[in-house]
Amino acid sequence: MILRFLDKYRDIGLLILRVGIGIMFMIHGLPKLTGGPEKWIMLGGTMKSFGIGFAPMAWGLMAAFSEFAGGLLLALGFFTRPACFALLATMTVAASMHISKGDPFVVYSHAMEAGILFLSLIFIGPGKYSLDDQIRCKKRT
Repeated sequence: MILRFLDKYRDIGLLILRVGIGIMFMIHGLPKLTGGPEKWIMLGGTMKSFGIGFAPMAWGLMAAFSEFAGGLLLALGFFTRPACFALLATMTVAASMHISKGDPFVVYSHAMEAGILFLSLIFIGPGKYSLDDQIRCKKRT
């Protein structure tokens, strides 16, 4: 009831959310992506918390790529749901790794919060100010 007048700006809110979080994940992902094989092996080693010890460099590269490219796609609103799925998977692995190491909640809460956000965006979608919506509108006409 209070502040109902803001309902008409829902898609602008989604745009701000997508672009802001997308840029932040690009910023977090770029150093991981450009870090090279040593960085990728370190990142990919987190898969051991799931009992997966093979190909750590490939897993690490996928995680770094997921953060950077997923952030870019999220900001653009292009393939938003698949990008959010990849980001959700990455955040799930990150949170699980911290939990399995016995880290305190304050250390893994960011990954959990981001995972909740990406899961929500899978259901909500990108909103009308997105490339996904523009493409869908063109297909309808």
